[in-house]
Amino acid sequence: MNLSLPLAFTVGLLSTLHCAGMCGGIVGALSYGLPPEIRRNTALLSLFLLIYSSGRILSYVIAGALMGTIGSGLLQMLGPGQGHRWLQWTAALIVTLIGLHITGWLPRLALVERMGVPLWRKLEPLGRHLLPVSTLPRALGYGLVWGWLPCGLVYTMLLSTASRAGSLDGALYMLAFGLGTLPAVLATGLLAGKLLKFARTPRLKIAVGCGIIVLGLLTLVYPQLLDLASDGGGGLKSTSG
Repeated sequence: MNLSLPLAFTVGLLSTLHCAGMCGGIVGALSYGLPPEIRRNTALLSLFLLIYSSGRILSYVIAGALMGTIGSGLLQMLGPGQGHRWLQWTAALIVTLIGLHITGWLPRLALVERMGVPLWRKLEPLGRHLLPVSTLPRALGYGLVWGWLPCGLVYTMLLSTASRAGSLDGALYMLAFGLGTLPAVLATGLLAGKLLKFARTPRLKIAVGCGIIVLGLLTLVYPQLLDLASDGGGGLKSTSG
């Protein structure tokens, strides 16, 4: 069983605290920038928030496909066996760093965020031209731009996508992560900052961060357990024969 997609989704889901803090201001500004008749209609407001995030997640998918292609090249250079092990260790380390970051035990992932600054400088003016967002196509366009916002969590997950074995695997990996972040971003827009207060609870941050660290370590232990189980099964089979 491949744990990569459930892992990516779970990391996105558990990153509620980070998403509320990082994207809360953006979602709040976008929500309050909508015409009053849209803001008063919960169903219509939810639709706009969903379209924003659809564009954001689509950008994650595109970036994931690019990184997956790079990962495929690395795998060929290193060789299937050794390369897979190195990429697996790298992915586990990156997920563990995300957990440490959320707990507050690791400083802000500023170095990773800086990787996206040059691209963001070119894309950010496009986002400004789409404001004020008054139509669904504009909301989708703004979401596409928003997806490239330099964010330590997103860019760190994107680095781990290099452990995928191709563009499709990379795209699916970031799709799973993006879908995991969706509930937090939608709730932040609908609850108007109430989630942000909840997300600042120190003990909750530590609990969630530790959960992500465990997930990162699990990605290393699980394949080894499978190997032991298969070896044990083979041994039993040969004995019975």
